[in-house]
Amino acid sequence: MKSRTLPGRFLAIATIASLALAVPGPAQAQAADGHWAAPGDPVAADLLEMERVWATLACVPADARYAANKAFVEKFIADDFVGTSPAGPLYTKADMLPKPGTTAPVERDCKVLGAKVRFFTPDLAVIYGSESAIVQDAKGNAAPRELIWTDTVLRRAGQWQIIAVQDMTAPKK
Repeated sequence: MKSRTLPGRFLAIATIASLALAVPGPAQAQAADGHWAAPGDPVAADLLEMERVWATLACVPADARYAANKAFVEKFIADDFVGTSPAGPLYTKADMLPKPGTTAPVERDCKVLGAKVRFFTPDLAVIYGSESAIVQDAKGNAAPRELIWTDTVLRRAGQWQIIAVQDMTAPKK
């Protein structure tokens, strides 16, 4: 008789213990809520600099743009990256690697308008920001472009990389 009830009790205790571990406690809830980067946070400063570099790549002179884009993508874009472009389609790291001999639209006055970092764990953060540039179309007409974005970054093996982005064109003012 004991042999039947012992496994049953063990199963009940194991179930209760696993449920207790699965329900987030105060420490787990606090970590999930995250926190905004404090002023002067060196990690946040590095992440914001990474965003500044990315936002200004389109303004790099044409003769240096291919190498600059390639170096940035290889270092800061994760292999499993997926982004959503302002037009809607998804794109990957492979899509971002510049193709030799291709030319991108001419841009000038590239800048980050503002950005904030929110840490969810010591190795996971979301950066909320916006950027602007003057973009020249194929006909040579220049027009301002402003993007609003949300970038998710993850630190793997000590290196921060962008794993996902969502970009949208800012509404006309």
